[in-house]
Amino acid sequence: MSDVPLNDLRRGYDDRADELAKVTAEVLSSGWYVLGPQHDAFEAEFAESLGVDHCIGVANGTDALELALLSVGCRPGDEVVTAANAGFYTGTAARKAGLTLAFADVDPDTLLLTAATVEPALTERTRAVVVTHLYGRLADVAPLRELCRARGVALVEDCAQAAGAVGEEGAAGSLADVAAYSFFPTKNLGALGDAGAVVTNDPDRAALLRRLRQYGWSAKYTVSEERGRNSRLDELQAAVLRVKLPYLAEANARRRAIVARYVEALGAGERRMVHGSAVDSTAYVGHLAVMSTPSRDADRAALTAAGIRTDVHYPVPDHRQPVLGDSYADVHLPVTEAAAEQILTLPCFAEMTGAEIDRVCDVLHQL
Repeated sequence: MSDVPLNDLRRGYDDRADELAKVTAEVLSSGWYVLGPQHDAFEAEFAESLGVDHCIGVANGTDALELALLSVGCRPGDEVVTAANAGFYTGTAARKAGLTLAFADVDPDTLLLTAATVEPALTERTRAVVVTHLYGRLADVAPLRELCRARGVALVEDCAQAAGAVGEEGAAGSLADVAAYSFFPTKNLGALGDAGAVVTNDPDRAALLRRLRQYGWSAKYTVSEERGRNSRLDELQAAVLRVKLPYLAEANARRRAIVARYVEALGAGERRMVHGSAVDSTAYVGHLAVMSTPSRDADRAALTAAGIRTDVHYPVPDHRQPVLGDSYADVHLPVTEAAAEQILTLPCFAEMTGAEIDRVCDVLHQL
């Protein structure tokens, strides 16, 4: 019996193989590979799907985060407050922009930033807060937005794990000053390589972002913006994303259904699915099915013995990353640090078979 994979990208391709082959051939035969009609159409369609005015396609999610930070006025030496449990992706983007990191703890139930956890981390040097919709669940953005506005601080959404998430206020990406998306192949809306986007309702910010992604040009060969770079969403990836976008809501519903099965299998014990309470809400899209357990090593061994692949997202809190040395040795984030020792990611992707889900549930029930 083969293992149950954590994810299987080939299945997602196979389900759309004819459509993907068709659009790929169209792009290849068009002779237009960068900033062409597929790119423009995806920007318009994705913006419409989110209910925002502007989408700016870029090369990857890290560039999206860095450009989003630059677009709200962050400059070298400015401080960015973010969570420390989201893989250091914001950390990488912020450091690349020459910014200083500050970390806030997260809510013990959701593992997301809240206004209450962020406020103590704000200082006079804070220029922006980045809130990550971790594992596919929307953070409670409204109180954060109110806090940031009162303090004159920009609010940036990291939507890399939340494509298609829609709450009472609107979609991920429409809730703050600016938002960053990654379309890495494992994302809910995944390209066949690296790809990303920045979205905003501010026309001036959108215009700045378009200049920054294209060398800082204000006109062809005329560089007017500092910190410009070459970061563009290519035609092939845009075409792939256009094929996949109409199926996103259906795939997200399937992911929620899988997590709901895991919640049922675990029952009311000491183990829980981190976002199990949100499985009936479109504000959660099941990007990752993360269990919290006081006996991770033993549980992981039991799942491995049953042929079920697992992972940990993420084992090293950002303020403990080796690249930072001892710069944050005196920073203690109790919830973040405890969670890093207890979280375990289970298989969850839209193309999982019923038999595979049953196998995972059987082990969870026995834990």
